[in-house]
Amino acid sequence: MTATSTSPEITIEFHKSPVPDADRIKALETPGFGKIFTDHMVLARWTADKGWHDAKVTPRRPLELDPASAVLHYAQEIFEGMKAYKADDGRILLFRPEENARRFAKSAARMAMPEVPEDLFLKAVEELVRVDKNWIPSGDASLYLRPFMFANEAFLGVRPAQEYIFCIIASPVGAYFKGGAKAVSLWVETTYTRAAAGGTGAAKCGGNYAASLVAQAEAAKKDCDQVVFLDAAEHRWVEELGGMNVFFVMNDGSVVTPPLGGTILPGITRASVIVLAKEKGLRIEERPYSFEEWQADAASGKLVEAFACGTAAVLAGIGLVRHAGGEFKVGDGQTGKLTTDLRQQLVSLQKGITNDERGWTRRVL
Repeated sequence: MTATSTSPEITIEFHKSPVPDADRIKALETPGFGKIFTDHMVLARWTADKGWHDAKVTPRRPLELDPASAVLHYAQEIFEGMKAYKADDGRILLFRPEENARRFAKSAARMAMPEVPEDLFLKAVEELVRVDKNWIPSGDASLYLRPFMFANEAFLGVRPAQEYIFCIIASPVGAYFKGGAKAVSLWVETTYTRAAAGGTGAAKCGGNYAASLVAQAEAAKKDCDQVVFLDAAEHRWVEELGGMNVFFVMNDGSVVTPPLGGTILPGITRASVIVLAKEKGLRIEERPYSFEEWQADAASGKLVEAFACGTAAVLAGIGLVRHAGGEFKVGDGQTGKLTTDLRQQLVSLQKGITNDERGWTRRVL
């Protein structure tokens, strides 16, 4: 579904009572993840007759929804995850935001929603970052940006809605996992599945995550940090974690990752890792990898390390894997050297520490 108008200009309404400087500075000392929010947000509307309109940066406030809003009944909703970084020299950078805009458009198309034009998406993100620039932490922390869109038409009936809201909120964040660089533990889910062929697995929609929560809760009961899902058809092939892609590093220098095929989210961090690993001379194999193979390779020593990757966590080593039949370690159970090297290389690019020869970073300020 495409908009019937060109991208609107974005107006700015500054908050009249922003968080006091002292309170903001204190909050940025230990931001946690996703619990603190900035003073402003972006709002834009789409209707079938007007297309995109009324785009603005506005004070962050609760949204008012009609009880019959389509999103509450038929789950027409998508979102993105991206970050703004403060470089040591004061520059404010985004990392591959064009890819977020394109994935957002693909998610919208899959969910029968209007696509947000790339220029509107990027302009909205940049304007919010500029307005709330004082909320961007220094050091290892960053400003997490959450663009999302949902159906806002008030009706009951199974069809694509005719009204939508596009919104962006921002949250200063620290490490996604409490252990920081410590290797994480996984629970292998064999009953519930995240996505099936022909479904919405490649779209970043809330329904995928809602379906994963019961398995994530089970992982927590098993004292694991994350859940890993197998395919829906055979419950055999490794797909992805509850919110991250996964890679396996072999002792022959090859790196295996499950292939994209409609059931796995095409992660931007995943795509970046593949490029960086190839530049290191490693052989990347995007192929099916079974849980049985994973166990056997870990037992034989062929598998030397594994890691999860995504915008929130960047790269996280996988140390322990628990499943219904027991558990096993990956390598020595610690974050591996390649994982550490790739993470450092990626973070250095995101923070503007190393020269960006690929054009991946976009300067906002």
